[in-house]
Amino acid sequence: MVVFMLRRALPIFLGVFLGTGLALMAVRLAENPGAWPKSEQSEAVAEFREVLRLVHEQHVEAGKVGYRDLARSALEGMVEKLDPHSEFLDAGAFGDLQDDIRSEFGGVGLQVEMRDGGVVVVVPLAGTPSDRAGLKTGDRLVRIDGKPIEKPDLDDVVSKLRGTPSTSVRLGWIRPPETSEREVTLIREKIRMESVAKVEVLSGNVGYVRITQFSERTGEEFVRALNTLAGHGVSGLIVDLRNNPGGLLDAAVEVAEPFFRKGDLIVTTEGRQARDREELRAQNEQDPIRVPLVVLINQSSASAAEIVAGALRDTGRAVVVGERSYGKGSVQSIIGLRNGDGLRLTTARYLTPSGKTIHKQGVEPHVEVVMSEDEDDNIRLQHSRPDMATDEQFKARFGMSRLPDRQLAAALDVVTGLITLAERDEQKAIR
Repeated sequence: MVVFMLRRALPIFLGVFLGTGLALMAVRLAENPGAWPKSEQSEAVAEFREVLRLVHEQHVEAGKVGYRDLARSALEGMVEKLDPHSEFLDAGAFGDLQDDIRSEFGGVGLQVEMRDGGVVVVVPLAGTPSDRAGLKTGDRLVRIDGKPIEKPDLDDVVSKLRGTPSTSVRLGWIRPPETSEREVTLIREKIRMESVAKVEVLSGNVGYVRITQFSERTGEEFVRALNTLAGHGVSGLIVDLRNNPGGLLDAAVEVAEPFFRKGDLIVTTEGRQARDREELRAQNEQDPIRVPLVVLINQSSASAAEIVAGALRDTGRAVVVGERSYGKGSVQSIIGLRNGDGLRLTTARYLTPSGKTIHKQGVEPHVEVVMSEDEDDNIRLQHSRPDMATDEQFKARFGMSRLPDRQLAAALDVVTGLITLAERDEQKAIR
């Protein structure tokens, strides 16, 4: 497999992965706020001001009707009613969104979960403050900055662990079966999450890459993974996009373009405004990678993941295995507002190279391997919990045995068959 160099500069805000279903984004500044006809705009604003005043002055619960709170509620309702993916974001949520875009945040590098009514360490990320301090899987957090964790809320605990780099947080924790409390003070650092979560060589000399989301550095990480696998001389490749909710538009293009010639169309966006139509093409200067390629998808593969799968399927560069993808083919612009607030607004839809829409249609696999909900959950847990390395550990934690990954097995069969066909064709050519 040919070593590939990344040529495209990663964008800062050309799209974003969002909390529960991270989405496909393209960033623009707010323009022309007076686009409505003046009479219609004036009438709408006047009606809004009238209702705002009446609610503020006459609603029975005075504590709920501050002008700022009412305005924010109105903005949230107005935007969220448009479609499932548009949203008004307050300054805090907008800041979190930017962290998601960069796949980084200030914290101690500790992944935690709720277990038996308490907060338990899943795994300390390698090289982070929590890892260097010696915290281990299974440790139970009982105190943060001297305050007991009572009736814990996981989001609240995570928010307290995160914070500005160089600030400190004091943790009290217990390591079962011990009962005595230990304490450590950690200095927060900038924590970076890898979106290329796994790179390995499977049987038959097949390379495997799993991408969990599309963030600013995904293209860079993917090229690094390709170069690593090229160093092993792999004969084929599986790119696993299952349960990938999407993210940055440019990151999707960067992941796809090593398999395209420079100038080849990867995706087109079309919107209401002329500026929203854009053809995104491969920019790599090198010859495209030509190895037997399989892309794995399922019902939770969405947005940017569908761009990659759709482009490679549409152009015959890959065989797609798994289940029909989610069908989220719209583009959201991220717009910064005053006071640090933001707006996530659907402004376009995207099309595959042949002009097909994925919105509400999804990407159809060449080889369909449908798994039950229990199988999906089991495989997802196996991927997300590498700390549960044995079946005994997995069963003790989750109450079920590890199930075989039938979709990955099918993908391996397909790519092995493609390798065999390629070798036969090469032998015929030599003769």
